Amino acid sequence: MHVIRVPSSLDYSTVDSVFQQCAQVAEGKALFDAGYLRFVDPQGLVGLLSAGALLKRRLGQAPHLRLPRQTKVLGYLARIRFFEQARRFFSMQARRPREFAASSDVLLEITPVTTNSDVHAVVDRVQSRAGTILTRTLGYPLVTVVQFSVVLSEVCQNIIEHAEAPGWVAAQAYYWAKRRERWMLVIAVSDLGRGFRESLAAEHAGGYGKRWGDGTALEAAFLHGVTRFQDSGRGQGIQQIRRQVRRWDGLISIRSGTARIADVPDWDDTPALEQGLARFPGAQINIVLPAKERGKEKSRMTDPGPDS
Repeated sequence: MHVIRVPSSLDYSTVDSVFQQCAQVAEGKALFDAGYLRFVDPQGLVGLLSAGALLKRRLGQAPHLRLPRQTKVLGYLARIRFFEQARRFFSMQARRPREFAASSDVLLEITPVTTNSDVHAVVDRVQSRAGTILTRTLGYPLVTVVQFSVVLSEVCQNIIEHAEAPGWVAAQAYYWAKRRERWMLVIAVSDLGRGFRESLAAEHAGGYGKRWGDGTALEAAFLHGVTRFQDSGRGQGIQQIRRQVRRWDGLISIRSGTARIADVPDWDDTPALEQGLARFPGAQINIVLPAKERGKEKSRMTDPGPDS
């Protein structure tokens, strides 16, 4: 039995450890041990789903997921609809009391995206909730609600047009007490498609020669706006997202294959380019938007649980 240990704090900065462990599993049975999970954000959850789906595909059987011991964390997983998606890829022992089905203040629960109609449903659902969170909690102007919906639509559309494979999106605002001492909005997208290098190879690999690889493909798309479409009006979503996130002083990173590229604001220390990571055969987009005002009073913990 291969044991994959889920970090006690699972977010965009630690989820790579899960993929690194999965890369060592080629056959047999696997157990994801999340028993000590104390904090998790949307990026950590869609990453965990992706890891489970990849191992199920590789091993031909569902890995087992040992659920967190803390009831507060279990409650959050239920509210963000993690279990609805996880049962497709994991075997797990049911430990969800009825009270965990309470309504959620999550901006967007984990939502599968496979068709254009899914994208429209996601945007419609978010628009009804985004106003309060973006304006009152994060201090953004009201016009941001429309701009945010455009960004969310673009990241979902990227799954359909670029990946051509199923994926998930989730978003939530919460207070980063230990990190930035302010409210943050985290948007997480993950798909299990072809990845950037394979998607762009037919049109662009020849021009890069031996330099073509995961990092080069990400730089081409992220920095230079290279797309797989010959029509200049298509495939510019990544560039639009990047420009808007920069206006909001946010962080955006994309992981695909063995590389990750990021546009990093002054308040974060994420490397601009990382290579040699454990292979991920799809793409992950992570966006973090900070509140406009430092020191906003922490009215209450939203959902992720202790130690956020």
